[in-house]
Amino acid sequence: TTAATLERFTVNFTITNLPYTSDMENPDSAKYNATQRVTTTLLDRLLKESSIGPTFQGCVTTAFRPGSHRDETRVDAVCTYSKEASAAPLDRVGLYHEVSNKSRGITQLGPYSLDKDSLYVNG
Repeated sequence: TTAATLERFTVNFTITNLPYTSDMENPDSAKYNATQRVTTTLLDRLLKESSIGPTFQGCVTTAFRPGSHRDETRVDAVCTYSKEASAAPLDRVGLYHEVSNKSRGITQLGPYSLDKDSLYVNG
């Protein structure tokens, strides 16, 4: 048997009810850390319940960026899953649809409202 390798994929989305502030650029700020903790927990919970759940390892929010409106914050995350050598590559389209379904059509993630056109999953 060949060992599984850890594969990464990125998830990007925009939160429409979280105004971006300059302290969200600073990984040492309380605001950055609190927001990172919440977004990571919500993404992890959602992906654990998806088809990649059994092999899902976790996500890390890597950056917050200003959105196109002042109440928006763009979120960049890198997620990891364990891929068996014999397994098919990540089904990005399928995973996108699962995330869409689990976030009410890309409108809600926990307390956050999402821009329904902002979700991007890249394997």
